[in-house]
Amino acid sequence: MEATKSFDTPESKLHFLDYWRIIRVRKTVILAVFLLVAITTTVVTFILPPTWASTARISVVKDTTDIASMGGGPALNSFDPYWIQTEFEKIQSKLILYQVITNLDLNRKWGEKFKEGVLPTEVSYNVLKKQMDVNQARSTSIIEIKVESDDKDEAPLIANMIAQVYAESRLNRWQAMSGTGLKTLEKEREDHDANIEKVQREIDDIKTKLKITDIEGQVGGVSGSTLDAETLRKMEGERITARADLARIDSIIAALTNYSRTELKRAMATASPDDLLRQHLQDLAIEEQRFAGMTNSLGAEHQEVKASRGRIATITRQVDERLEGILDGLKVRGQGTRAHLLAITAEVDNAKSNDVASAVLQRPYRDLKRILENLIWIRERLNTRIWQEKVDLAMPKTGIVEIIEHAEPGVRPVRPKKVFNIALGAMAGLIMGIGLAFFIEYLDTSVKTIDDVERALQAPVLGVIPQNVGYLVFEGPDSPHAEAYRVLRTNILFSLKDPKLNTMTIVSAGAGEGKSTTIFNLATIFAQNGSRVLVVDSDLRRPSLHKILKVSNSMGLTNVLMKQNALEEVIQTTSLPSLDFMPSGKLPSSSMGVLSSAQMKELIRELKRRYDYVFFDSPPIMGVSDASILASEVDSVLQVIQYRRYPQPLTIRAKQMIEKVGGNLLGIVLNNINMASDENYYYYSGYYYDYYSKSEDSEPEKPAAGSKSSGKTEQIEIKPKY
Repeated sequence: MEATKSFDTPESKLHFLDYWRIIRVRKTVILAVFLLVAITTTVVTFILPPTWASTARISVVKDTTDIASMGGGPALNSFDPYWIQTEFEKIQSKLILYQVITNLDLNRKWGEKFKEGVLPTEVSYNVLKKQMDVNQARSTSIIEIKVESDDKDEAPLIANMIAQVYAESRLNRWQAMSGTGLKTLEKEREDHDANIEKVQREIDDIKTKLKITDIEGQVGGVSGSTLDAETLRKMEGERITARADLARIDSIIAALTNYSRTELKRAMATASPDDLLRQHLQDLAIEEQRFAGMTNSLGAEHQEVKASRGRIATITRQVDERLEGILDGLKVRGQGTRAHLLAITAEVDNAKSNDVASAVLQRPYRDLKRILENLIWIRERLNTRIWQEKVDLAMPKTGIVEIIEHAEPGVRPVRPKKVFNIALGAMAGLIMGIGLAFFIEYLDTSVKTIDDVERALQAPVLGVIPQNVGYLVFEGPDSPHAEAYRVLRTNILFSLKDPKLNTMTIVSAGAGEGKSTTIFNLATIFAQNGSRVLVVDSDLRRPSLHKILKVSNSMGLTNVLMKQNALEEVIQTTSLPSLDFMPSGKLPSSSMGVLSSAQMKELIRELKRRYDYVFFDSPPIMGVSDASILASEVDSVLQVIQYRRYPQPLTIRAKQMIEKVGGNLLGIVLNNINMASDENYYYYSGYYYDYYSKSEDSEPEKPAAGSKSSGKTEQIEIKPKY
């Protein structure tokens, strides 16, 4: 027999409907977990004792006085988040909370409350720290001290006491730090006074020894230069000025000496301005203009022309003489400046020598004066700081911690939050239920969809049978379930390659997958189509078809194979004229191998000749060898897989066993499908049911033979055919 060819399926991709299918299939688990968590949360919420909360609000700033500091610093400090966090930790420290416990006598009160006598302070501290919470109001320096308690009046009492103890602690720490700092400053001032007196004595000794007189007249004044040094600076300035003047005069004389007479006239007006020279040059220019005008009109030999020429010569001579005089004056001036430079240079050199000697001699004096001035400056700063600290210490400091809102008893409990807890429990239950459903689905390796079968078994799915299917021989051809078997019959007919291959068995991997119901209903559908059909109950281990038809199983297949009865004696008729039935008969314990006998093969050939289709029921293929024998002897095999019953490896193993014995596997039948919870199967066969239900509404129902009447099933009498 030809083995079933591999059946390629498209790659599986998860879709939203796949998740929705899991939710619908596992809705019972989801609902159970949801109700369990939601109810438990609700019960616990109403059982929990109420918890009250009160909040005290305080405004805090860094250590400062209520008014501006005498030192000119800011009275209020800028916002510092790290400083605020530090204050949070201080408020929750043992230094503060231990004092709160002592002031309120919480060791005794809580000991009586918990029936523990008097609690140790460490235990009370841990309890108090769990009950309190310190937060910062957004973008402010306001601290909120929140305390929770099961006592409505205890919460505000503790919150207010924490704020009060913290404020007192800040003030006490300020005073302690200021007092210690003030003593340190006063001690430092005493040391400076002693140093000043010592340096003053040393300065007086040097002044007496060197006979030094301070120009300022005050020892504590700013030290100035000596008289010789001042004179030296003035002389040095004069020398520099004389050197510059001499260089300027020499450069002018050198330039003017190389000029021509015409160039000298132009340059002299700028290099050494002279009023007389300027007047001569103006007269010369006027006379030359006049001469040029008379020459053009009167002629060169005219008397006035000659007179003008003489005046020009006279003025030119006067200009030349004045130029020579100015040049000689510059030379004389340069000689005087050079002599003055030599003289002042000699004086400067002499003054430098005297100043160096004086500076070396007076260096210890000046050093001591600078030291004395620094000491006096430091003492003045110390005096100012001490005075400032004394004033600040006396100023009020209530602004560093201000209780702006005292804690008051709460209007309603803050816990438990009933609505929130119940809503959260419902949400958590829903999430847990869905998660558990998907986890169970992940662990469930059974067959769930058509794609699962075709992907795992590489075989086509020929039919999908819904849940709660009855026996069609009783329900009639108009049964809502009949269409599923008609689809299966059609697919089988298209899968059969030869009409002569008319014997078929249906196998399953395990018990209870519905193969007996499937083979009986499938045979009924073939018979209703007009074919001559025989159903053989070849499940010799646990025969069940005779119970469906309510007939005796005393004679059947085993009797024919053991040649105890003829074939005509064991075949019985049903309510359908074209459907016959052969029971399994009694199986003696000594004849377990009758299905693999030659008589069985001969019987199959005889039945193929007599009937159009012969269907053999079989036991589970994984349990006994009978199913494998039948699969190898009949023409074709169908494998029934029940929806969500056995793991996929078991069904795969069953298919492999069919192929190993040479069975011709036509395809797979999915059985017991819940159409209402799985859209995949609804679209596979749901359209028919919609159409069928509409047909039922439009046409009156006709009772079929064997259908239910007045709530009772009509008994069908089965008689032997021969």
